[in-house]
Amino acid sequence: MKQLILIRHAKSDWNDPSLSDFDRPLNTRGKRDAPVMAQRLLDKKISIDLFVASPAKRAQKTAAIFAEAYGFDKKRVHFQDELYLAPETVFAAVVSKLDNNADAVAIFAHNPGITDFANSLTNARIDDMPTCCIFAIQADCKNWNDFAAAKKKFLFVDYPKA
Repeated sequence: MKQLILIRHAKSDWNDPSLSDFDRPLNTRGKRDAPVMAQRLLDKKISIDLFVASPAKRAQKTAAIFAEAYGFDKKRVHFQDELYLAPETVFAAVVSKLDNNADAVAIFAHNPGITDFANSLTNARIDDMPTCCIFAIQADCKNWNDFAAAKKKFLFVDYPKA
């Protein structure tokens, strides 16, 4: 069995118009929500073997906060350039190439692609994954390259204002 935990980055700061979208940091609410959501995930007894993130600053920081909560060295977070503003199909390609030694993987990325991908996995639907939203599923497969065709089970969705 494999578990996939999709996490939209925490709320970002739009106050500095000179920054590119890629370089926007977390705002105060994002810095507050990310550790709270990481703790909620820990409270659900969800393990994470591998952290994968978009290289955008807000996704990097969100992944680092979760990794720290899990006692995982944030320097070991894998950054995948293609996850920055990725469409649903890119998520599927990234998942198919994940390390098979990791049974539970958290992916940190952006809307609308992360919501579209989440909605493609099971019958569970979410209109729009809000910032720092967690969407978790389980797949009946041993290898990530079998994930797309595997039977999947929706586990839960959680977000800061839930």
